[in-house]
Amino acid sequence: MKISARKLISSTLGLLLLASLGQTALGQATPAKAANTPPDLERYKRAALNAEGNVERGQKLFSDETHLACSKCHSINGKAGKAGPDLFAVGDKFTRSDLIEAILNPSATIAVGYGMTIIELKSGEEYQGVIQELTTDYLQLIGADGKSLRIPTSKIASKRGSTVSLMPEGLQNGLSTEEFTDLIQYLTTLRQPENTLTSNRGMPDVIPALAKPIQLVPFFTEQLRVAKSEVQSGLTGMIQVPGNTNLFLVMHQIGMIWRMEKKDSGDEKAVFADLTSEVFYKRGPNGLQGLAFHPKFKENRKYYLKYQVFEDGVASTVVVEKHFAPNLREDSGEPGRRLLKIVSVAEDHSGGNLEFGPDGYLYFAMGDTGPHRDPNGHAQNLNLLLGKMLRIDVDKTEDGKAYAIPQDNPFRGAANARPEIWAYGLRNPWQFSFDKATGELWLGDVGQDRVDEIDIVRRGENMGWNVYEGFEPFSNQYRKEGAIYTLPVFAYKRKHGISVTGGLVYHGAKGSSFQGVYIFGDYSSKRIFGLTQENRKLKTIRQIGISPQGIVAFSTNDQGEIFLVGFEGTIYKLDLENTVFE
Repeated sequence: MKISARKLISSTLGLLLLASLGQTALGQATPAKAANTPPDLERYKRAALNAEGNVERGQKLFSDETHLACSKCHSINGKAGKAGPDLFAVGDKFTRSDLIEAILNPSATIAVGYGMTIIELKSGEEYQGVIQELTTDYLQLIGADGKSLRIPTSKIASKRGSTVSLMPEGLQNGLSTEEFTDLIQYLTTLRQPENTLTSNRGMPDVIPALAKPIQLVPFFTEQLRVAKSEVQSGLTGMIQVPGNTNLFLVMHQIGMIWRMEKKDSGDEKAVFADLTSEVFYKRGPNGLQGLAFHPKFKENRKYYLKYQVFEDGVASTVVVEKHFAPNLREDSGEPGRRLLKIVSVAEDHSGGNLEFGPDGYLYFAMGDTGPHRDPNGHAQNLNLLLGKMLRIDVDKTEDGKAYAIPQDNPFRGAANARPEIWAYGLRNPWQFSFDKATGELWLGDVGQDRVDEIDIVRRGENMGWNVYEGFEPFSNQYRKEGAIYTLPVFAYKRKHGISVTGGLVYHGAKGSSFQGVYIFGDYSSKRIFGLTQENRKLKTIRQIGISPQGIVAFSTNDQGEIFLVGFEGTIYKLDLENTVFE
């Protein structure tokens, strides 16, 4: 695992750091230098795309520890205990072309939670691997050889991420084109068995598609792109400026916020705020994640941001209060007021947006921040803010904090619990919203191995992670006797998608059949879904359309119309009037 022993790490495949089962909406890509591709790379690609291989021979290659030794790095049973992502259901999740690219260009895209970390000791030695466990006392790495190394925190001088994959470059050079095709063929057969999960009303195996899918109409006349060197990062959200039906703020992961204005003469684009010097976005699902306006915005001009920073050698999530200029068209330029800072453990699963609830308090969701499978039980630990839905009063201060705790927060005054917690047991809550008619809090939580889920979250509830994943038991490590775990409204298997993006309950055009339907999507499969429920029990689920781009957020305007935010730079308006939800 030492850097001086690079051959040890490179001796195994480290296959498919393309994506993990638990990647977030922003987790598809980690910026990295492309590998030097061999002259015959296209030959392997053409061979595997244009011919079917032999599954049995491919399986032998995968398991042969004297040749590729893929099985040292990857499990295929959903247990995800090795250095590389578990390949359970990988054939459901990715196309043949994706699988080929993951092997031929391993460092181009690295899965969230599987990036290589380099540890430098105070003695001068360096070690590298994937973080397997991290506590206040030690850090445990696992190398591509499957061996773990536990390093006392007291001996660590620095910890930094790498954009180089554990997978060795040029793997195909040790294979014939026929063998490479056999390996790809085997990977395509790794699919989630129909009987893997217990049959449940909230997790139907088949999700019917509407006979007439909804139409997605580009809302702005241009894509919101950044320089080619930053193509691995993208949009994270859009929000309408209160009181101005034509003015919107669009957020980019790198820390840019654009003001977009709809005019008869054409759309107008301008920089609203440039936070690129503050926002940490160079690795995984980090960056600018959310923006919310104060309920009394027209009076106080306050708005709030949630984003990652990198300070003192660690990544953290911060919530910051800022002000509009008096003209309500740009940021005031005044320094922001940081309300709180939450330190990440493994730089992953930091959750998504923030919103003011109908009660006037600020809500924001934090994920467990990794490592995968939450081995330290962050989500169930009430002494931590990780893996929680949090709720604070930004209009007051209390006990030396830049905010106060609402009187009815469920753990206010409780021993061994943080009073900011509204609900807990979340893995990576990517986008939540409030139903404007009922006040219910809807949330999309990205799962670990087998399912993603949609929750309705209520005061003081335990949403289950990592004791439950969806409707199914996941681990007994942090299970407590007598604890009540709230089940989701809906969960879906990997063949439908691998990275849920929470959405909105539609309250737009009165004549639309989508009135009261919860609209959400999946970042990777690009499927758009609609569901209805009663008493948190699923009634109807339909696939209502397909997005041209990865789905990172949904937004609404004063009229209740819904917009889809595409990671690659396009905002779409959903036409929910000319299609019937049935």
